[in-house]
Amino acid sequence: MNSHPPVAVTVDLVVLTVRDDQLQVLTVRRGEEPFAGRWALPGGFLQPDEDLPTAAARELLEETGVSADRVHLEQLASYGAPDRDPRMRTVTVAYVALAADLPAPTAGSDAADAEWQPVDRLAAADALAFDHATILRDGVERARAKLEYTPLAAAFCPPEFTVSELRRVYEVVWGVEVDPRNFHRKVTRTEGFLVPTDATTTRDGGRPARLHRVGPIRTLHPPLMR
Repeated sequence: MNSHPPVAVTVDLVVLTVRDDQLQVLTVRRGEEPFAGRWALPGGFLQPDEDLPTAAARELLEETGVSADRVHLEQLASYGAPDRDPRMRTVTVAYVALAADLPAPTAGSDAADAEWQPVDRLAAADALAFDHATILRDGVERARAKLEYTPLAAAFCPPEFTVSELRRVYEVVWGVEVDPRNFHRKVTRTEGFLVPTDATTTRDGGRPARLHRVGPIRTLHPPLMR
């Protein structure tokens, strides 16, 4: 009989939100070795009675207090380099979660602290434990790509939002300026993307602006390109 070394399975979360006009990611400061004191993405080991989506939803709830049905949560990729975890051979399945401005996080039982941090700052410092810098970069690129061909930018908005607020999401996530007139024309003419409401708001400043909800379409035709 062939014997195989044990392999552990974990889930890691790239939880992205827009806070303080920046794209930010949820991080936890590790309270235990390995990498004690270093920032990392939230995550944990797969429990014997869990499937992967259940584990991802559990970790999201534990780290943010937010249930998976309130955010967009999807599987990102698997990472299994032999030396990615010094404790033992570990394969992680990463998930990306997109949500409107989430509350201040509370550190889990095995973390010393939890904090929202700007993605740009973390990417520049390459300061995350394990291979989490790579996972973060992949998660951010997934989010940027999804905004091109799906209506998921609305996941970063409140339930009712203005076109200007939606445009600012694109600018923050993509890191580019978007022409207001062209953007307004494209998103309002894409059938099924936005559903106008009867309400208006002045929270953008200036004249009252129409509030919208996200529509039923799943794919944007044509896509919004960076």
